[in-house]
Amino acid sequence: MTNSAIQISVVIPLFNEEESLPELSEWIARVMNENNFTYEVLFIDDGSKDRSWDVIVDLSLKNPNIKGHRFVRNYGKTAALQTGFQAARGDVIITMDADLQDSPDEIPELYRMIKEDRYDLVSGWKKKRYDPITKTIPTKIFNAATRGISGVELHDFNCGLKAYRKEVVKNVTIYGEMHRYIPVIAKWNGFSKIGEKVVQHQARKYGYTKFGLERFVFGFLDLLSIAFVNKFGRRPMHLFGSLGTLMFFLGSLIAFWLLGTKIYKIYISHEQYRNVTENPLFFLALVAIMVGSQLFLAGFLGELFVKQSISKSGDYLISEKAGE
Repeated sequence: MTNSAIQISVVIPLFNEEESLPELSEWIARVMNENNFTYEVLFIDDGSKDRSWDVIVDLSLKNPNIKGHRFVRNYGKTAALQTGFQAARGDVIITMDADLQDSPDEIPELYRMIKEDRYDLVSGWKKKRYDPITKTIPTKIFNAATRGISGVELHDFNCGLKAYRKEVVKNVTIYGEMHRYIPVIAKWNGFSKIGEKVVQHQARKYGYTKFGLERFVFGFLDLLSIAFVNKFGRRPMHLFGSLGTLMFFLGSLIAFWLLGTKIYKIYISHEQYRNVTENPLFFLALVAIMVGSQLFLAGFLGELFVKQSISKSGDYLISEKAGE
């Protein structure tokens, strides 16, 4: 099977899901065969402690379309997805969770939306969820905050069921807990045609959820990091230089005001005065001048680093070429 012949790559990160893997693989195979898709399934074992890897090996022997990658330890869902994206060979990449809560029956329509409607990315929306309230309420808050900060109008950033055009996953890099922000990263990298599809959400059939509430805290910090890097990653002087200049100016203004007040009292009003260094405002002005200078220097060094990095990598994404 050649690379171009693979229509769909299904990337499935997992951790301790031995019970669900046989049923999930059979379900995917049935959907693919019914729709005459050429496909591959990439199971990414994120350091499972149960028999998940043994199950994957057995499934790959029975079905040559099934492949597996096993981490030596648990690195997290983002690392698993990034590994799957690098290995995927299909024209359309579908991601889903391994716990049977995402339905493979959604694959044909997701594929159609990418190929026919020309979406860069289609995200699933679990409009009706079967999760406990301790998970659904934080998820709603998280999604609302992400929409507000990113400007990407999706209802469910956390949904693992998504479809991507191959060019998207090959040109975005994720790390930390950034897997839920792939639509945001994709948009900021120029892949702006992002769609949404209501998908069926099923109650967990085996085991229990492997994610805790701390993921929302870490995820929100990652969102702030992404927003910062996107806006100032290639122009750090715009942030640090502006803040540094403002603080230096305010500090200098306060210092000159204190000196001017002292001179006025000495030579014009002949009032009693105290030394400038006895006024707490003087030390506030001194700190502002010093911090402002350091921020400006940080922005200048950041610009030098960015310039050097761009000259080496030249990693601007090119959509098309002509005349070559």
